[in-house]
Amino acid sequence: MKPVIHEHILVCLSSAPSNANTIRAAAKLSQAFGGTMTALYVQTKSSDQMGAEDRRRLQRHTRLAEQFGASVSTVTGDDVAFQIAEFARIAKATKIVLGRSVVPKGRIFAPKPLTEQLVELAPYLDVYIIPDSAGKNQRRRNPATKQRILPSLRDMWITMGILALSTVIGFVFHRLRFTEANTITVYILGVLLTALFTKNYVCSGISSLVGVLLFNFFFTEPRLSFRAYASGYPVTFAIMLFASLLTGTLANRLAVHVKRSTQTAWRTQVLLETTQQLSQAESEMDILEVMADQLLKLLNRPILLQCVNGTTIRRFPEGESPDDFPDTASQRFSFQIGGEPFAQALVYGNALEPLESGILHSILGEGALAIENRRNARQKEEAAVLAKNEQLRADLLRSISHDLRTPLTSISGNAETLLTSGHGMEESDRRNLLTDIYEDAVWLIRLVENLLSITRIGEGQAQLNMTTELVDEVITESVRHIRAKTHTIETDFGGEILLSQMDARLISQVIINLVDNAVKYTPQGSKIRIRARKQGKQILVCVADDGPGIPDERKSRVFEMFYTGNGKIADCRRSMGLGLYLCQAIIHLHGGEITLTDNTPHGCVFSFTLPISEVTINA
Repeated sequence: MKPVIHEHILVCLSSAPSNANTIRAAAKLSQAFGGTMTALYVQTKSSDQMGAEDRRRLQRHTRLAEQFGASVSTVTGDDVAFQIAEFARIAKATKIVLGRSVVPKGRIFAPKPLTEQLVELAPYLDVYIIPDSAGKNQRRRNPATKQRILPSLRDMWITMGILALSTVIGFVFHRLRFTEANTITVYILGVLLTALFTKNYVCSGISSLVGVLLFNFFFTEPRLSFRAYASGYPVTFAIMLFASLLTGTLANRLAVHVKRSTQTAWRTQVLLETTQQLSQAESEMDILEVMADQLLKLLNRPILLQCVNGTTIRRFPEGESPDDFPDTASQRFSFQIGGEPFAQALVYGNALEPLESGILHSILGEGALAIENRRNARQKEEAAVLAKNEQLRADLLRSISHDLRTPLTSISGNAETLLTSGHGMEESDRRNLLTDIYEDAVWLIRLVENLLSITRIGEGQAQLNMTTELVDEVITESVRHIRAKTHTIETDFGGEILLSQMDARLISQVIINLVDNAVKYTPQGSKIRIRARKQGKQILVCVADDGPGIPDERKSRVFEMFYTGNGKIADCRRSMGLGLYLCQAIIHLHGGEITLTDNTPHGCVFSFTLPISEVTINA
């Protein structure tokens, strides 16, 4: 079985007018082979001298490549062929598509065409050359480029100043009778300084040539003349000129490399900061704010983000006001989320460099991905909540269907027995049946009350009827509604008046549920004690029993819905697992807390807090 070869088409970007045809040809080739496409731009030192029209044309070509689905990359280096071949090797490209390069006529030492260099550097790649059908693929020199070849006045003053300083140092060395080699070193150092402190590489060449002439004029015999008596001076001058030119060229390349490395490091830092800030954003608006801030930080020009829903975010450089916003944008970059248009970024000012454009697309892509991830996470949360609610409903229906069937069967059976055989039964037997009917009915009433309360609280419809009540009266009234013949219930209020803001009906339901829970899980004859005390600015109410207690591993789950004393989902009468869950919800509505602790020497204590209230009596 033959291995499957994935075709990767690499197309070269340039500002040449015919480059659009090259991109279209590469797109057709990629589509024909069913592969991927990458658009590569090699940024050289001449890229900084590119005119405005060439920049706009290069930007249009970059957009065209993106429209055909290509990923855009930028590399820096003066050896274009080497950069393309090395990128193709690293990116595992299989084919290279580029336009025909033109070698200037009349040059003896003209370099090889780019295509021939690529064939030599990457013989394993297929190189496709797209001819310029219009015959206009000539290298045109932009007027702005001609102006930039000539050094600026500032660079000329710096060059002359360094040459003058080098000559002065040379006179000092001559007075001190230093050798001529020291003076030559000073002029070479001057060339190096000229290359570092000027922005035009022509200045270092001028400094090299003029430095040789100054050394010949001032420091060779006969002095103050361009003649030289010694036979070895011409060789000295040639070596000095060559060393100066080489030093200046290397210094210029180093300066350009340092500048590009600094720019790349800065833009990489902006991209990393963007990723970090997007991960911390909490909403889609926060994500858009981060994108706008980072685009401003990267480009330092007015930025406008427009969403399809009408949201607009503006950013402008420091020192500018919103009134300074241009009327028209120079470039527009749109991005989608989930295959649908979401927003567009408008960038004002000159055309962007390819590297800036690439990082801008990365920021927009990161933002779109962050928004899409945020939406997916929200959908997953909603689905999880919906699934949990469905599970709760299923558990509730299962518990209700079983728990209602048992007491209703008991009530109907006892009632039928009384109707059919009640006249012949003894009084004690009739009373026992009536007591069972009553207890089952009371249990059903409390079950329905708990269910209704839980429903209202869960839907956020619970409305508290807050009034100032005496805590001892609420507790005493609650105990009256509890039938616990087999248990002893005691109350202790400490002999002080305790007032609290509460919904008396709901707090009474809490006390009844806690006492019923103690009765249910403690043996007959156990003692249940209800105690209330003032604790700071709160009232602490405790319901303690002397039963077997609750194991430590189950204490963290006793307030969960449907959790019962045996640690299983309720499946039998009087063990539905809603009472403690409801108690916790009601106490939280009152701004308090409910806790479970151990009773000494055995048993457990349920404690909850209520806000204390003071009554002011006006005389």
